[in-house]
Amino acid sequence: MVSTAEARDRLRHVLWLGGGSGGGKSTVTARLAERHGLRVYSTDDVMGDHAKRSTPRTCPYLTAFLAMDADERWVNRSPTTMLETFHWFRGGGFDMIVDDLLALPSSPGVLVEGFRLLPHLVAPLLSSRAQAVWLLPTPEFRRAAFASRGDTWTIAGRTSDPDRALRNLLERDRLFTERLRRETRELDLPAFDVDTSTTEDDLVRWVCDVVAL
Repeated sequence: MVSTAEARDRLRHVLWLGGGSGGGKSTVTARLAERHGLRVYSTDDVMGDHAKRSTPRTCPYLTAFLAMDADERWVNRSPTTMLETFHWFRGGGFDMIVDDLLALPSSPGVLVEGFRLLPHLVAPLLSSRAQAVWLLPTPEFRRAAFASRGDTWTIAGRTSDPDRALRNLLERDRLFTERLRRETRELDLPAFDVDTSTTEDDLVRWVCDVVAL
């Protein structure tokens, strides 16, 4: 078991890019990784592996989620309940993210991105606040982003009431983004509001300014 202090020291080469879904994290990550020769670690890409490695004891909310059908997950529960019981929003599997990062070589630098990077979990691992940034999309930006990449109905379309499911999902994600906003303020961590006037270049410039790439 690696202590928090040891993990923080060993992860000095890691940059963290978190934020709400549809906020531009993947786009920024791809551009910065190509420009600066960084290794990318996407927390979305390892969700399946982390779910398989979880147990009812280590991640009870995941176990409950997997037992539900699509309507139980997205139609029949309130957005607030969906927020409070979603396993990744509660930090499920974050220890596996840290273990994966510790197993990577220290060169090249690593840019880790995803909504699973909760500020209160990342903060103890930072040697400097300049190692992390969170992107906070407005509901309008999020919906436009989902529409542009064809994700709007991917989950909602699997339910018996896609319109209600989509409303629930968008509201849950709005609540999650507001939680990220509060946490970053309380912890004095860098965060940027992303609205429909924000360009990809804006996002890249903002992140670069924080992490001094």
